[in-house]
Parts: sequence; C-alpha cells; structure tokens
Amino acid sequence: MSRILVSGATLVTMEPTLGEFTGDLLIEGERIAAIAPRIEAGDAERIDARGFIAAPGFVNAHMHTWQTALRGVASGWTLTGYFRQMHAGLATRFTPEDIGIATLAGAWNQLDCGTTTLVDWCHNNPTPAHSDAALDALAQSGIRAAFLHGSPKPDPKPGAMPFWEMPHPRSEVERLSKRLQGSSLLSLGLAILGPHYSTLEVALHDFALAREFGLLASMHQGGGSARTPDGWERLERAGLLGPHINIVHGNNLTDEQLARFVGLGMSFSVTPENELTQGHGFPITGRLMRLGAAPSLGVDLESGLSGEMFIAARIALGVQRALDHAAYRQQHGDIGPAHAASCRDALDWITLAGARMLGMEDRIGSLAVGKQADLVLIDARKLNMMPLHDPVSAIVMQASLANIDSVFVAGRARKRHGRLLVDGLAGKLERLRESGERLAAGR
Repeated sequence: MSRILVSGATLVTMEPTLGEFTGDLLIEGERIAAIAPRIEAGDAERIDARGFIAAPGFVNAHMHTWQTALRGVASGWTLTGYFRQMHAGLATRFTPEDIGIATLAGAWNQLDCGTTTLVDWCHNNPTPAHSDAALDALAQSGIRAAFLHGSPKPDPKPGAMPFWEMPHPRSEVERLSKRLQGSSLLSLGLAILGPHYSTLEVALHDFALAREFGLLASMHQGGGSARTPDGWERLERAGLLGPHINIVHGNNLTDEQLARFVGLGMSFSVTPENELTQGHGFPITGRLMRLGAAPSLGVDLESGLSGEMFIAARIALGVQRALDHAAYRQQHGDIGPAHAASCRDALDWITLAGARMLGMEDRIGSLAVGKQADLVLIDARKLNMMPLHDPVSAIVMQASLANIDSVFVAGRARKRHGRLLVDGLAGKLERLRESGERLAAGR
C-alpha cells in the first residue's frame, strides 16, 4: 500500500469541524488516513506542500465531454443555434473513434484543471460502440467519472420515429450496468430527455427505468416550449420524483415548482457561463439558496467555453451577487450591506454539492479521514495569489489553471509539479486535431 504525506499545506477541508489550518494529510492507498497539524508517517513519501493549498478535488457536475474536439465552434451560438448546428448537424458525423478521443482529451483536461470527478453527460451515442468508446476513454484517463448514458437528438427522417418519442433503451442500461459492475472509479447514470424534451409516455418510462435500476436520472430543463407542459405534475403524481432526480439548468421552473422539488430531495446542476451565453436565462443559484438548497456546477460545453471549474464558480458567484445587488437597489435605492452568497458557498458548489448530487458525499467532496484521497494542490506562491490571506477566497477568486500543481484521484497522482502524468499526450492531441478538423468541416 502506498503512503504519501502531504506536509505543511494550508488545508481547506470543507469539513465544518476541521475548517482551514496549516498541517499535514496522510494518504494510505486510496483513502485519507489522517489529517492533523503534524503527522509522523515514518517511511511515507513526503510532499513538501509549504506555500500550497490542499483542497478537495473539484466535481464537474455537467459536461458533454464528447464535444472536446470542437472547441470554440459553438462559442457564438444561441441555444437554438446549438440544437440545430450541433445535435441535428455535427453530432451526426461522429464515429465511435471521435467520441473516444474527445472524451479522453476532455477528461485529461479536467484533471489538468483540478477536477477529480467528472459527470460525463454523453448524449451522442447512436450505437453501443459509441458508448463503449466513451467508457474506454474515461477508464484510460484515470479520472473518477459518472457516465450518464443519453441518446442522440437528430432531426427525424421522413417516416421515422422522432427522438422525443423514443424511450430510453433498457437493453443498453442492462448491458452498461453489467459492464461497470465493480468499477472503483466509474459509475453509471441516465441522461434522459425528461418532460421538457419528450412525450409523457417516454418520460414516465424513463423515470421508472431509472428507479428500477437505482440510477441517477439527469435531464435538461428549459429552452423553448415543453413537449409535455404538465409533465412534472404527472410524474410527481406517479410517485417518480425523489433524490435520484437531477435537473440541469431549470431556469424556467416556477418558484412553486422549485420549492416542491427541493422538498422532494431532487438535485440541481447549474452551468452558469453557458446559461448566460446561450440564452437559457439567469442561473437559479440564488433561488435555490433561498430554499436552503445549493446547486452543483458544471462546465457544460467545451465546444464554446473553458473547462475550468474556477471559472464556473466565479461566474456563478458574480452573477448571483449582481442579481442580489440589483434587487436590493430596486427596493432600497442603495447598495446592500453584505453579500448573501459567499466564496465558501461557491467552493461548496464545485466540491460537496457535486458530491451530494451524485450521492457520493460519504466518499468525495471534502478532505476527511476515511474518504477517498481526491485532492488538489494549488500553488499559492505564484504572483497571482501572493500574499495568501483567505485560502477559500483565493481558490474561488484568484486561482487559475496555472496554479494547479498536483492532482490525486483515489490516492494516485494524476498531475505533479504542473505536469499531467499521461502517456502519449502529443499523439493523442494530434488525433484530437484530426477528428476536430474533419467534424468541423461539416459546418
């Protein structure tokens, strides 16, 4: 069993009883064995982390990793243009090999940026070979990942059944469940259409399927008119809502719906930068906070945005503060005395809230004895972070990719001294370039 002592770091544990302090963290195998101001660890490998922040690895709660080879292609699209040009257009050109190289490069980039858990929302898998290519890539990358199996969304061909009338394939859920059984880093969930994008019959089928297999069911909510306007009410009456249901975006949900869903234990994943860019509406971050809930955060589309969770947290926080200031000024005619949303809240959204969304808060999301050793070392000695007064604020407001020195997943180093520990990176990037050029030529 490997033993690694992270010594002298500024520890940001995200544990209320531990808080932040300068000290040591001992990794034994896959888990955190001890956290204390000083640890004697004998022959353990010692990492001198003085001047570094040790924090939980980030959780990217929503990303379509299959689009990595199309970076920048979607940066000027609205949501309407994205549906037309991506799902009905470029997505139809993907081979399993395209899915595989995009997923591998996207997962490696997440590790490089400090993300240790990726929710890979894969909804361009017209064949089992496409899904297998994505899973093979996730396994090769070394990241912890929840593979959310979805379905493609092309324009229907004459005489063919449109995607919104197609129930999620039971056979694939059975096959993938068996394939991932016993995996330590990969888990399965469903990326279903939900009532906004499918018929009632399909929504009822898919929600019941997720419950039968005990899987997280995640769905986009919002963007245009709902195909089943009363779908949520019908699903709730059928007893199909609960903690295993995850809503992505949710900008158009009413306050009454949000309150009911929070009461049912449902989770929410916000992708703040993409929601603002593509026209979804303002993120529901503050609306959830007022209900005593918190969103998990995701990048969403590297075809249009950066993959850094720092940026997602910073934008979510900044936009919510702006909305709060505007509301206060409208009511009182002045600037409010304090922020309702803090940097600690924002760090929670990209750590523990993501873990809770996956039902993994007992394993990841914070630094605590017994949890998986998923952590990041952030170099706070660099020009952009010195001097360090408040480590939580520094992570959210000052840190960038340049500060990510080391990344550990289940106790194994995936990045050290600023270098990603992968084999054949140059060759894989060339494959990514070739795939992207061929796919983008279809624009």
